[in-house]
Amino acid sequence: QVQLVESGGGSVQPGGSLRLSCVASGSILTIYTMNWYRQTPGKQRELVAGIRSGGSRNYADSVKGRFTISRDNAKNTVYLQMNSLEPEDTAVYYCNADILPRLGSRGDYWGQGTQVFVSS
Repeated sequence: QVQLVESGGGSVQPGGSLRLSCVASGSILTIYTMNWYRQTPGKQRELVAGIRSGGSRNYADSVKGRFTISRDNAKNTVYLQMNSLEPEDTAVYYCNADILPRLGSRGDYWGQGTQVFVSS
């Protein structure tokens, strides 16, 4: 059974920083792309950043230059370093990964979400 568990959310003032982490655990053979999404009430979940197994990255325009996604393949972990946070970054942040488990089919897995709140 594969699980994704996020941590690192919280409350911060505008201009502050947070670092989110997401660990994939379970019987995993390969992890392909790992992503961070976010969602606010009444809006669709949006892709914030993604990183492929080879290391190439992509970012939403709204976070370019402020957020950095990275991963540690040995630890099955993806990170999201968020700097210069703005109130508009307030959302629940979800980890997502394309995973091939040792048993079963390759699929899309999601974490439970972690709340980020940016306010003065």
